[in-house]
Amino acid sequence: MCSSTVWVVKEKGANESDIFQYRVYHLHMTTDDNTSEYIYTPSELNREVRMHIEMGFPRILLEAEISNLSKPASGHLYFTLKDDKAQIRCALFRSSASRLSIHPENGMKVLARGRISLYEPRGDFQLIVDSLRDAGEGLLRRQFEELKKKLEGEGLFNPSHKKPLPPYPLRIAVVTSPSGAAVRDILHVLARRWPVAKVRLYPVSVQGTEAPGDILAALQDANEQNWAEILIVGRGGGSLEDLLAFNGEAVARAVFASGIPVISAVGHETDFSICDFVADLRAPTPSAAAELATPDQATLKETFARYERQLHRLIRDRLQRDTQGLDHLSHRLQQRHPATRLIEQTRHLDALQKALARSFQRRLKERESLLANLGTRLYNQHPGRYLNDLRIKVKNIRHSIDKQINYILDQRQQTLRDLARTLNAVSPLNTIGRGYAVITSAQTGKVISSVSQTQPGEPISTQLSDGRLLSAVDKITSQTLDSDES
Repeated sequence: MCSSTVWVVKEKGANESDIFQYRVYHLHMTTDDNTSEYIYTPSELNREVRMHIEMGFPRILLEAEISNLSKPASGHLYFTLKDDKAQIRCALFRSSASRLSIHPENGMKVLARGRISLYEPRGDFQLIVDSLRDAGEGLLRRQFEELKKKLEGEGLFNPSHKKPLPPYPLRIAVVTSPSGAAVRDILHVLARRWPVAKVRLYPVSVQGTEAPGDILAALQDANEQNWAEILIVGRGGGSLEDLLAFNGEAVARAVFASGIPVISAVGHETDFSICDFVADLRAPTPSAAAELATPDQATLKETFARYERQLHRLIRDRLQRDTQGLDHLSHRLQQRHPATRLIEQTRHLDALQKALARSFQRRLKERESLLANLGTRLYNQHPGRYLNDLRIKVKNIRHSIDKQINYILDQRQQTLRDLARTLNAVSPLNTIGRGYAVITSAQTGKVISSVSQTQPGEPISTQLSDGRLLSAVDKITSQTLDSDES
């Protein structure tokens, strides 16, 4: 006989959200022709069965009723999930139990999520539970999401349909249970924040089969009466089943159709209802709804006091400015009064007269001074005196001129004598007187010093010491006179 080990790896289903887990197990097989059975021990058998079970089933959801619930000190939970025909043992370990949102109790119908396994020491088939939630709540949650999706698709949640709240409402209607904590919280907050508002309560059932009808009728009555300026609809917290009345389609459509702005205050801060999405404003709690619906009187008083102080300051400043302006106008009026202006004009006239007198005296003195200066200048420039001065000057000039003329005449006469002597020394007349003559052309008057300057028949003039001879050239010969002939 020969045995072999087969390793099998199986992947979890693709629709699971957990990480892939791998299961490995081995099968003992015989290859001998003489088939013989393998002998298991209980632990080996339970181990292989556990591997087969865990590999064959993905994580599952199981809806059943809790029974035989055990809560040991370790923090683990052990219980049985059953229906009317069968049951299965379950274990919920401490790490998962600490994350539960419900408190498991015997008889509670739950929706359990987990994996099938086998407890090897006892061979007990069991479900290892990861999470638990109320089975009824799961159904309600699905219905809630379906209705929410439907109404959202119709546009009932669109912000454009939200009506604004009046800032200072004086009439507020409240649709809630008359005996619940919600109405006490709302009235307490309204009395503290905005006691001037009148409150009208529309008492309704907020839980149970009659609650949706009561809420629907109250909404219709409030809109028909049209008394309120704001409508608060709500209740205290609870489970999804407790809030069922505010998750109905009829109530949601009634809230949407309300002509009065609606504040939805259903449950606690973490609770959401269909009414919250349809309402004009969602408040996390009924107390918060009362705060959102009204202004705070303390804040308003402080604001009014601040505005009053600012107004007083503005009035005081305005009065001061107006008083100053009035004083200025009064002063100007006094200045413009006829008597005042007459006095001012009289003073001005007196000042002008004094200035005129001063100016006249100054100008008179200036004229007198100018006249004295002119008299002095006139005396200094009198014609007789000026003529005497001119006679003296003329006499002096004549004497100077006579003296100068005599000197110049002496000088010129001496120069003339010198020039005469020089002229006589070089004058041709002296030469002519000794028998020489000066011949000139009778036509041009030019001196003829060479036979080449004349020609036969040309008239010539001969200057002698005692006269002039006019003649004509008869013949021209070129001959140099001997010194004896000259």
